[in-house]
Amino acid sequence: MRAGKKPSRKKAHGAALVREGSGNVFADLRVPDSSEALAKAEIAVQIASAIERRGFTQAAAAEKLGVDQADVSDLVRGKLSGFSTDRLIRFLNALGQDVDIVIHTSPHARRLGKVRVKEVAESFMRRYKNALRDLGKRSH
Repeated sequence: MRAGKKPSRKKAHGAALVREGSGNVFADLRVPDSSEALAKAEIAVQIASAIERRGFTQAAAAEKLGVDQADVSDLVRGKLSGFSTDRLIRFLNALGQDVDIVIHTSPHARRLGKVRVKEVAESFMRRYKNALRDLGKRSH
């Protein structure tokens, strides 16, 4: 391209259709069991983060998790079809992560309940545990 010449742009024919997402890309793509797929993906992100924070190589992580390095590679790249939610949770535990499961009643408007994964900030949890400890000391 010569200096001073603007790159050509093709004009779009018709208006682009833009839709707001539901917050679950798997549901938007009509993936079966989309809430479970999203939960597994979010758990896998937490596993990959824990591996990175600990400075593990894939081989070291595989040894810690009791799997092959190829399994760790699949996991961190989002290939989760061979992993159950239960197995992913066990991986988090093996990496020193606590997992809390909270169950509450679904609003009447929804037919089926949803599965969600939420990360609790470590600093918040540390303050919470310290506050509980302090309360325990005061009551004695």
